[in-house]
Amino acid sequence: MLKQIAHICIMSHDLEATERFYADLFGLQRSFNFYKDGELHGYYLGLGGRTFIEVFHNPTAAAGNNPLINHMCLEVESLDTLIAHVRGHGHNITDKKLGADNTWQAWIDDPSGVRIELFEYTEKSAQFTGADCIVDW
Repeated sequence: MLKQIAHICIMSHDLEATERFYADLFGLQRSFNFYKDGELHGYYLGLGGRTFIEVFHNPTAAAGNNPLINHMCLEVESLDTLIAHVRGHGHNITDKKLGADNTWQAWIDDPSGVRIELFEYTEKSAQFTGADCIVDW
């Protein structure tokens, strides 16, 4: 019955900085806006197909607070290329590591503190093999 993730909603204390982050690092573009009382209140960023990141302004969504979502995961074509790109823009990102599900991953935070997992599947990824994962976290 379910097809895919339609969108992930995040709160941002700085809409402009958040849009710049996702545009500069991942090439996402604004699809449409939300206005409240005549002012920009949020927007959708297109991820391709029918998948989006929905961003709403919340002045109390300061970095370091407990975000309303734990993290979002974005599949990438080449994690090595993306890590170099992100670092080239002066942002911190973890080194690449192989997760318990045999998928390459790296992590970065957006300007509001939303954690983003960047994912590159392998032939052995549990998402394809159905293998159980043993974790120690």
